[in-house]
Amino acid sequence: MARGLGFSNAILDSGTMTGTPAVPDDSDIALVKASQAGYRDAFGQLYQRYARMVHGILLAKVPVAEVEDLVHEVFLRALPRLHGLREASRFGAWLAAITRNMAKDYYRQPRVQLECNDDSASADGIAAPNQQAHTREVQEILDGVRSLPEAYRETLILRLVEGMTGPEIAAKTGLSHGSVRVNLNRGMQQLREKLGQRCVAASGGRKQEPRKID
Repeated sequence: MARGLGFSNAILDSGTMTGTPAVPDDSDIALVKASQAGYRDAFGQLYQRYARMVHGILLAKVPVAEVEDLVHEVFLRALPRLHGLREASRFGAWLAAITRNMAKDYYRQPRVQLECNDDSASADGIAAPNQQAHTREVQEILDGVRSLPEAYRETLILRLVEGMTGPEIAAKTGLSHGSVRVNLNRGMQQLREKLGQRCVAASGGRKQEPRKID
């Protein structure tokens, strides 16, 4: 998400919003209302607060190489629609829905297929052996997560990849705390089972415990 700050500045300089001093009340609700009034500083703060959520939801659904650009497209799509949001308290759930629709639109549109595997192979070829092993392990975990049911997939990636806490996931996505807790617990259980099965297959039938995921 290194490009996030520069991109948020680019959105805010597009002429659709006006400059303003910092919003005194920096709650999400206040920032949404200020953004609806055209205050670009407020929308910039919302971008910074919700970019990880958008990134995580997309990572659960589309090719990794496409995620960064689609994060930007989500906020570009959300900006002109912001005036239609009636309940400012629902901003996170509203933005999550836009993100999921963006992922669906990605698969509806004809695109040039990127040779991601070739790129990964080239990167592996020049990386140190321990870095190659770590990259493969991370990819195996990500593949395992993405093979889970959608509800578990999103929540686990927000937790494991984006580093969001359970309460933070609930607050940002609009899910209940109970739903997030169930999705994390069941998702982790299924993920461990899948990784365990892969370990058995990789060891020729000898059972090995997968590495602990913190």
